[in-house]
Amino acid sequence: MKTINISTSSRSDMVDITSKIQRIVDDLKIDNGVVTVYVPHTTCAVTINEGADPSVQKDIMKELDKVIPWNDNYKHREGNSAAHIKTSLVGSSENIIIENGQIQLGTWQKIFLCEYDGPRTRKVWIKKI
Repeated sequence: MKTINISTSSRSDMVDITSKIQRIVDDLKIDNGVVTVYVPHTTCAVTINEGADPSVQKDIMKELDKVIPWNDNYKHREGNSAAHIKTSLVGSSENIIIENGQIQLGTWQKIFLCEYDGPRTRKVWIKKI
């Protein structure tokens, strides 16, 4: 297993980690198979979505804020219940196919770390399965 650290810059953020995942695949010399990309945090997620137009990431975060507002009379004392809920909806892991040493994504797809309680430094674990 390999670990990368990603610094986020705001409370809600989507950071493209695609090239970092590819570097791990290169370092591990994985020719073919599947890697799991896992985020070991309760207020941070990982997803695959469009990476060509940055407005897509902004739209995703804006809509999540509408559905799961920051202030909604939550009981959790830390004040970050919305972040926990968003993480549960988006998810903590993605499985990615590796073919001929390259991560296999659609034309517009990128891998994103989704921050919901930042800014922070987050860990991402990558392991061949």
